[in-house]
Amino acid sequence: MHTLTLDLGERSYPIHIGADALNDVRLFAPYLGDGRRCLIVTNEVVAPLYLAQLQATLSGYAPDVLILPDGEQYKTLATLERIYTALLEARHDRGVVLLALGGGVIGDMTGFAAATYQRGVDFIQIPTTLLAQVDSSVGGKTGVNHPLGKNMIGAFYQPRCVVIDTQTLQTLPDRELSAGLAEVIKYGLIADADFFVWLEQHLPQLRAKDTPALIHAIRRSCETKAAVVAEDEREGGRRAILNLGHTFGHAIETGLGYGEWLHGEAVGAGMVMAAQLSERLGWLDQATVTRIQTLIAAADLPTRPPQALSATRLRELMAVDKKVLRGQLRLVLLKAIGEAIVTAAVAPAELEAVLAGS
Repeated sequence: MHTLTLDLGERSYPIHIGADALNDVRLFAPYLGDGRRCLIVTNEVVAPLYLAQLQATLSGYAPDVLILPDGEQYKTLATLERIYTALLEARHDRGVVLLALGGGVIGDMTGFAAATYQRGVDFIQIPTTLLAQVDSSVGGKTGVNHPLGKNMIGAFYQPRCVVIDTQTLQTLPDRELSAGLAEVIKYGLIADADFFVWLEQHLPQLRAKDTPALIHAIRRSCETKAAVVAEDEREGGRRAILNLGHTFGHAIETGLGYGEWLHGEAVGAGMVMAAQLSERLGWLDQATVTRIQTLIAAADLPTRPPQALSATRLRELMAVDKKVLRGQLRLVLLKAIGEAIVTAAVAPAELEAVLAGS
């Protein structure tokens, strides 16, 4: 078991990473004592795989359970209301602890429910996908989508702890694993050139679900994210670098319809587009862009936006993004592998050229 700490003063919390972590009641007990009630929120795909295991681990706490439909298309206010209804029908008070068992959609919605139910209750992240383990479960971003924009409704709200059981990845479909690798690659690109080299050398082991390789990649990713979030919890500055490829990616997800492309697939294409734009601005050379594109393609991720979305449509969608400030679009780009910046100094013609694939 590896344990990291996200340092946020009195709101600091541990991130536990290891095989069979779901079976270790000691990871959960500090937050469930004194007769506190709890609710496990999961989905119809994860529940048959891991719900019974978690219930057995928490048998002494008799958790309630809510099973939601699976998919990004259900990350909505309507689905969120089902969590509130379950809490109210079971008469849960401010002492309740929510446990998010699932991928990023479950984690984001459960966290937002925790942030807003009776003005804030405790929750624990138990991510079961690689993308959630290395990204969405860490850092306290919670929320739901709106038809006009992804993650536009939400709150910064930190969990009490994160429990990452790497064994859950053994049942993860290859497409979902690749989607998670997009976020892993992102950490090498934004802040850790040595890790990017390691990924180039060990991608076959990661795609084969080799446990030691996965633990290393998850730990390194979480270390990077924890350091960035500790410096800038509410994305006032440096934390925005964690969104490399995301402004492009969110536009793709929204434009196609949530769930058509997985989040990581859209981010994979978005990171290539960010690299290409960085080249057009004179910051990266062609060899570096090719190197980035090669690794993303080797992870079985798209490297171009879908043909169904025109450059004009992508630009319209990018205008509805959380990084738009005072009407100005800010993009996360690369000065080098391992060095990201946030800038609004991008000529419209250069952006249009990248969106058009020219």
